[in-house]
Amino acid sequence: MAYENLKISHHIASLSTNIHTETKKKNLMAALASNPQMLTRQAHSNKNEQFRRRESLNLEKKCGFCVRRVHSNEKLGKSHMEKEWRRKAFWSSNTYQPTTVEMEPINNVEELDAVLSHARQLSQPIIIEWMASWCRKCIYLKPKLEKLAAEYNNRAKFYYVDVNKVPQTLVKRGDISKMPTIQLWKEDEMKEEVIGGHKGWLVIEEVRELINKYV
Repeated sequence: MAYENLKISHHIASLSTNIHTETKKKNLMAALASNPQMLTRQAHSNKNEQFRRRESLNLEKKCGFCVRRVHSNEKLGKSHMEKEWRRKAFWSSNTYQPTTVEMEPINNVEELDAVLSHARQLSQPIIIEWMASWCRKCIYLKPKLEKLAAEYNNRAKFYYVDVNKVPQTLVKRGDISKMPTIQLWKEDEMKEEVIGGHKGWLVIEEVRELINKYV
């Protein structure tokens, strides 16, 4: 008798579950019938998710490496999405190189000696532009040399000396007679120089050739 009662109880529980499930289905159908926008929103959400995944793959291919997803349930437009990926790419990439490196001033003989000592420890050459604020060619060359400095970042260091603002002992140390003069120093000695009186791009090419001899 107890066994029969147990079977009846299980049967009643099963019927209750089925009735509850059927009731939920009917309620859902009734809700969709009265509010068809629910289906539209769900479909739109699925399309947005597919769009985000597709754009993620495209941007990973464009950047050339894989990065973690930076958006989960956010509704991001394509432009916003691409900005996020590019921001992540900028900070994650180990191959980033600057496009320009600011030249540092040398103000006296002691600073020159310190710069040369540091360069000797690194076995690197240094480039010094001897210039003056009144020299238009000097001012013109400086930003071009700073771009060149970016090409040789961590292999050669670039400096400048404004001859009107430093002691003459420093100017004599460089044996400067014309400006602009671009010198390459290594192992505490001036090795070679370029007198920058001709076209800027030619000067830069000559300086590049000098550096390639000593790096």
